[in-house]
Amino acid sequence: MIIDFHTHIFPEKIAAKTIEKLQNLSGIKAFTDGTQKNLITSMEQAGVDLSVVLPVVTKPEQFDTVNKFAVQLNEKYQDKKRRLLSFGGIHPDTSDYKKQLQLIYDWGLCGIKLHPDYQSTYIDDLKYMRILDYASQLGLIVVIHAGIDVGFPDNVRCTPKRIRKVLDEVAPENMVLAHYGSFGLWEEVEELLVGQNVYFDTAYTFGFIKDEQFLRILKNHGTDKILFATDSPWSGQKESLSYLRHLAVNSKKNDNINFSDLEKITGQNAIKLLSKRSPSTSFVL
Repeated sequence: MIIDFHTHIFPEKIAAKTIEKLQNLSGIKAFTDGTQKNLITSMEQAGVDLSVVLPVVTKPEQFDTVNKFAVQLNEKYQDKKRRLLSFGGIHPDTSDYKKQLQLIYDWGLCGIKLHPDYQSTYIDDLKYMRILDYASQLGLIVVIHAGIDVGFPDNVRCTPKRIRKVLDEVAPENMVLAHYGSFGLWEEVEELLVGQNVYFDTAYTFGFIKDEQFLRILKNHGTDKILFATDSPWSGQKESLSYLRHLAVNSKKNDNINFSDLEKITGQNAIKLLSKRSPSTSFVL
């Protein structure tokens, strides 16, 4: 089973405008049109069985709209061959973070996505710290955009140093750092985050990090804590899987990714993480 742990889609009526806006902001051309249909087509072409969809709540008042869409999406794809599994979202400026996290839990969502840049909050802000702490108590998975965002390169709100502070003070369980720990800050990732109790996903990493560094982080952090991810539509699923498999075939003996490692990274680790969620979750393997 191949799982892409980091993808994005948008409701049909706003997908085209949203993709256009984000392309202009980032200067990156999307691989899909941001719709459910196009993501499923991408999955079929790549051989991906399940894509985790990560919505971002950019304003507190979007909470209901974003999370109800996530619930409906999960119901729609519950028994499909190619499955989408949406997480929920919460904004750090919410007036009642415990109530909202409890609702996310009660609605059967497996976790939440936080994006410090899109939510204009540093990851070690108290508002995030308390969300991470309570989400951990509920058993929710938390995926966090980490490192430089190409649309906001001048003010990095989630750096390895700030993340390490969160890990030391809150010690959240089931936390996933997108972009292999912190996009573009991988030297600091090696210094401060490798070996800590946190997952790294590979979203929007291939082609930006040197192969030697990718393999070194993989070896030192442990293959049990790496999740295959693409950040679709911003990276291609087929292309990303091919790149990872190419690394496995061509890596040197000391840094070798073997078949067992590939199975962990592309599916088994994600299944174990998703299965940690409370029995009340709607997720069924």
